[in-house]
Amino acid sequence: MSQLANPKVIDFHIHIGLKEHWHEWIHSFQKAAQSEYYDRYEEMIDPVKFAAYLKSHQIERAVILPEISPITTGTVSNEYVFDFCRDKDIFLPFCTINPALVSKLAQELKKYIDMGAKGIKLYPSYNHFYPNEKKIYPVYSLAEEHRLPVLVHTGSSVFKGSKIKYADPIHLDDVAADFPELLILMAHSGRGLWYKEAFFLSRLHQNLYLEISGLPPKNLLNYFPNLEKNIDKFVYGSDWPGIKTIDCNIQAIQELSLTEASVKRILYDNAARILEIK
Repeated sequence: MSQLANPKVIDFHIHIGLKEHWHEWIHSFQKAAQSEYYDRYEEMIDPVKFAAYLKSHQIERAVILPEISPITTGTVSNEYVFDFCRDKDIFLPFCTINPALVSKLAQELKKYIDMGAKGIKLYPSYNHFYPNEKKIYPVYSLAEEHRLPVLVHTGSSVFKGSKIKYADPIHLDDVAADFPELLILMAHSGRGLWYKEAFFLSRLHQNLYLEISGLPPKNLLNYFPNLEKNIDKFVYGSDWPGIKTIDCNIQAIQELSLTEASVKRILYDNAARILEIK
């Protein structure tokens, strides 16, 4: 156990959005996960108040994610995320591209890079594509050129319309090999079905990382018993608002049988390196 007095944290996985952006079953899920979120909803959608809330819980930077998945969860546009993050140093806006809705992927991505995107989030199981399909390669090529990390949903999902076959981490083996300078994070670390595979791939490829949002931290050492042998590959994310409180998982990670140095790498150092935060 390593209880840090004031741990520095980068949260690599935060969702935002107005109620009308999400399908009704998403609201049902979020209410079950964290009922108080809805009690404070108006505060959470105010970027000034949300930034203050995060800072009050030791979060120094937060990756803010759009989501364009109309057949599964809903639509939070790239433009909405960029507007939410504007002039707030704590926020790092990512963009997303749904290949079912866009034909010129690289052109679309370049537009969002010019708008200030700090990375890319892909949702294969929500948007029904394999991440190693050649049509996605222009996205990876441009991201590699601009040194932008790519966060890819892997593992299970409870949302209607999801197809889990697209979320097998093995599909990122091709991508990591074909784009060796591209930094790729497996969101949810192969959750449920593919923990061993995700861990193996992260050791095989120097550019492939395990992002642990959506996993109960108390079970991390059960999922990854050799975690500390691969400690430079683990990155913290909360998957807010799908957790009880913004800091409950931070506390749980500190309660694991890990060294202080390992906790710091998970909560801050690894993400800072990926995002080139000094």
